[in-house]
Amino acid sequence: MHPPQPCPFLPAIDDAEALDHSLLRRHGSARDAAFYFDALRYGHFLWQQGHAGRALLALTRALYADVDAADDILRAWPLPYAALFWILRNHGSDDFPGNPRLSYQHQACRLRGERQELRVARAWAVWALACAARPQLPGDLTCPELGLTEITSLLDGWGHPGESQLWQKILQNATTQPLANS
Repeated sequence: MHPPQPCPFLPAIDDAEALDHSLLRRHGSARDAAFYFDALRYGHFLWQQGHAGRALLALTRALYADVDAADDILRAWPLPYAALFWILRNHGSDDFPGNPRLSYQHQACRLRGERQELRVARAWAVWALACAARPQLPGDLTCPELGLTEITSLLDGWGHPGESQLWQKILQNATTQPLANS
C-alpha cells in the first residue's frame, strides 16, 4: 500500500519528521497562530500516515483556533476548508473512524463555550463540504440541517471577512475537483 498523496492545501512535511500529539500539547491553552500552523502540519502528517479521521480532527482544531483575520499565517495558509474537503474527497473509502458528516453536524448542533457562534458556523460549513464530498454518508435526523444560505449568513456574521466566499468557492468547485487517484 502506497502512502496517500500529499494534500496540496497543507504545509509540506519533511519525510524525516515524526510528529505526534505533543506538537499541539506544547501550546498549552494557547490557540493562536503558532497552534494553527502546528495543527495544519500535524493534520498533514496524520493524513500522510493513512489516518484520515485523525487528520480531519487536527485540521478542525486549526479551523477552531483563535487566529485574527489579519494574521500573516492566514495569507500563507488560509482557513483549511480546501484541505478538509480535499481529504474527505480523496480518502480511499467511506470507512472513516466515525462518519465525518455526522461528526460536523453534531458539532454544529452541540458546541458550547468560548467563541461558540464562530465554531458553530464553521462546523456547519465543513458539514456542507462533507455532504458534497461524501453525499452517501448518512446524517442525523434529530439535528436539523441548515441550508447553504443560512451557513453563508452565519459565516458572514461570525467569520473572518471573506470567509464565506472562501468556503463558497470550494463548495462550488466540489463537483469539478477530481479524486487524487483518478
